[in-house]
Amino acid sequence: MASVSELYPLLGQGALKGLRIAVLHGRLPAEVKDQTMSEFSRGEIDVLISTTVIEVGVDVPNATMMVIMDADRFGVSQLHQLRGRVGRGSAPGLCLLVSKAAPESPAMARLNAVAATLDGFELSRIDLEQRREGDVLGASQSGVRSHLRLLRVLRDEELIESAREIATNLIDQDPELSANPLLKIEVEELQALESAAFIDKR
Repeated sequence: MASVSELYPLLGQGALKGLRIAVLHGRLPAEVKDQTMSEFSRGEIDVLISTTVIEVGVDVPNATMMVIMDADRFGVSQLHQLRGRVGRGSAPGLCLLVSKAAPESPAMARLNAVAATLDGFELSRIDLEQRREGDVLGASQSGVRSHLRLLRVLRDEELIESAREIATNLIDQDPELSANPLLKIEVEELQALESAAFIDKR
């Protein structure tokens, strides 16, 4: 795994020698990051070597190519988000995913999925499947265990959305669940279990 600081001299003195290269990462002062992005936007920088700090909030229309090193380290959604940083102007964009992952590994399957489509919704489905659904009704995104016993997230998507809408409306109308005492007991028990699990993790 090559870091930004390692890539900078390798590229600057090698294949990209003669080009205007800059570095961007989260540990730089805010004013330095802003200045670097401004120069890149104005075309004063040819190549920007960056960490994932560019994942969101960066809009440089003249950026047309991205190379993601060790791409297997990232999830489907993050890769899709990263490649969305290029090709935002009139010129087409190209994103290259560089990886040493084994051909039959889950990591390579993830990269192939990203390369096969630009459909964000489809990639979200793939991401969900690869994370083994996780705790989609709660805040946990670990992807190891699901609280759903009879439902499957992808198969029963409409039913889950309907249940979520009903629950939201119910809480809006009766925040204290005064008219639903049995449901209130269930919710309180669930909250107690979640609180205990949180304390155990600390």
